[in-house]
Amino acid sequence: MPEVAPSLARKAAYAVIASLALLTTACTGQSSSGATDDASKDTTINFWHAWSAPNEVKAVKSLVAGFEKAHPNIHVNIVGNMTDDKINQGLRSGGDRAPDVISSFTTNNVGKFCSSGALVDLNPFFKKSRIDPEATFPKTMNEYTQFDGNRCTVPLLGDAYGLYYNKTAFKKAGITAPPRTWSEFEADAGKLTIPQGDGYKQLGFMPDYHGWESTTEHYFGQFSPTYFDKDGKSDLAKDPAFEKGFTLQKKLVDELGGFRKLEKFRATLGDEWGPKHPFHTGQVAMQMDGEWRLGMAEEAKPGFEIGVAPLPVPDDRASEYGKGYITGTIAGIAASSHKQNAAWELVKYMTTNTDAVVGFANDIHNVPSTLAALKSPKLKYDPRFRTFLDIAANPDSTTTPASINGGVYLVTIQQLGYDYESGKVTDLKAGLKKAAAQIDTDIAQAK
Repeated sequence: MPEVAPSLARKAAYAVIASLALLTTACTGQSSSGATDDASKDTTINFWHAWSAPNEVKAVKSLVAGFEKAHPNIHVNIVGNMTDDKINQGLRSGGDRAPDVISSFTTNNVGKFCSSGALVDLNPFFKKSRIDPEATFPKTMNEYTQFDGNRCTVPLLGDAYGLYYNKTAFKKAGITAPPRTWSEFEADAGKLTIPQGDGYKQLGFMPDYHGWESTTEHYFGQFSPTYFDKDGKSDLAKDPAFEKGFTLQKKLVDELGGFRKLEKFRATLGDEWGPKHPFHTGQVAMQMDGEWRLGMAEEAKPGFEIGVAPLPVPDDRASEYGKGYITGTIAGIAASSHKQNAAWELVKYMTTNTDAVVGFANDIHNVPSTLAALKSPKLKYDPRFRTFLDIAANPDSTTTPASINGGVYLVTIQQLGYDYESGKVTDLKAGLKKAAAQIDTDIAQAK
């Protein structure tokens, strides 16, 4: 499905992020609004983006066409299907063919984009244009587009995570509403699970970290953890939210049959991106996923009604129900660009012009990335999509913070999750301390 490509790219990037030296460590000469080009004169800029599906490419062209109509003197050369690796090479090389403006699906790399100086700090541009980012973008999107006070990226559409559920299965199990708290979720997962042989006729929920979108960061988003303390040290072993999150997930794994049984069952199921996804087929009754799943699931023509709700929250955070984990596409201006003022005009249009953001969101089927766009009457969506718009606008929603070495710390936490749920690690407190020490070491080496 076209609308899922951003998430697919993010998932692929996440899987290899620990081994990729994704961004240059040598400063590329970041400008602090030292741009000198005249954006009112006739010029051409290069815009590199990662979208590749036909309808996405068409949507990007439509977005840029709207910009060129509003700025007839600025011409945009569009280059699509560009991974972060290719973007990094372009940012390093510079020159007439290099990108002036980039967009990336990998928010985990904002820290590297900013700290390396590969992208310029946009704060001076916002100030010059008299735009207040905090009043323009949702709180969480504001957080994941900057690092150490350097706002080198800006939100360009977003993804919000919620809970999909099989209404037919709910009715058969006597469940009248989606779970709001973790204890309700745990109970419902049990009621919805129907054993069959050494597997399941129906599994209430696939809790394993190797499941579909059930990563540690997506789980922990509901626990509102603090990943780093004020000194930049890992808070993994100190913030009780992490221990609580790991413990509750492991309890659910054990209650639903144990890690080995669940993994054996998972190996028989369809993949995340095809029509045989186990939620589409009814083999799994509840699914943690992003807004793109709705279109995919409906197109698979399931034999049941799909329900959408926010993910449940820990019982002691019941008042925060309605929040979720947020991520999204980011845009920025190359420090090597000699046309930064013209580039800013494009970035400003794509990310702060309400009609442009709404139109692009309608075409790509992602969550709008400005507060005004989230409320726009021009948004077109299935009524159930409203859940994701509300999650995106919720001030309690969370994201993962930027780090100087990208998402390496998330890979370390995810590995602990694999080891703990499988029984390889039995002392969670010791595991948390070891992982925290590894995170601190990795960050120190990246500086």
